[in-house]
Amino acid sequence: MSKLETNTIDTVSGTSTLQVGSTNTSTITLGVSGDTINVPSGVTINNNGTQTGFGGTNTPFFIARKTSDQFISDATDTKLTFEATDTESSSGVFDLTNNKFTVTEAGKYNISINVYHYDSNNEILRSDGWIYKNGSGYAQWINDRTTDTNERGLQVGGSIIMNLSVNDYIEAYARSDTNDGGSTSIEGSSSLLLTYLSGFKLIT
Repeated sequence: MSKLETNTIDTVSGTSTLQVGSTNTSTITLGVSGDTINVPSGVTINNNGTQTGFGGTNTPFFIARKTSDQFISDATDTKLTFEATDTESSSGVFDLTNNKFTVTEAGKYNISINVYHYDSNNEILRSDGWIYKNGSGYAQWINDRTTDTNERGLQVGGSIIMNLSVNDYIEAYARSDTNDGGSTSIEGSSSLLLTYLSGFKLIT
């Protein structure tokens, strides 16, 4: 193998397209380990081929959901329990024993919650869904009916982008306010996503 040493490779006068590699080429290597390849400001990279090893992946990710009902006391913020994960980037990303997601990779995360409240007495006036960070309320969504409309179910939820560090942990909480002070059910299902907590790391 021969070695070419030079400082600049340029096209011949009158042409503007430079091609590296031709019919005998199968692999082109730029630099060696530890080198830096600079792409100056103003340069455009056009990619019409297949790229590998660029960008990133939205991992870790998880969806934890309730498969059974959970009764909560009136007007009381209550931590939600989850019985199953629909999907995870790897096994155990969401801790079903302690019902929380603990961050192993720092970054920006999209965290979402959905809570389905049910009261057989038709007396839910307000439902809250909370995302807790490190044991304290961080984001809250409220569905407030103000008056009893004889609707048995009330749904609340939303999503937020959070800056999370390693060992931060995320939990879901819910609250129901009724006009009779009775408990309500946080609904779960083995076939539907009624109540869930999900999250994934953003590519930045």
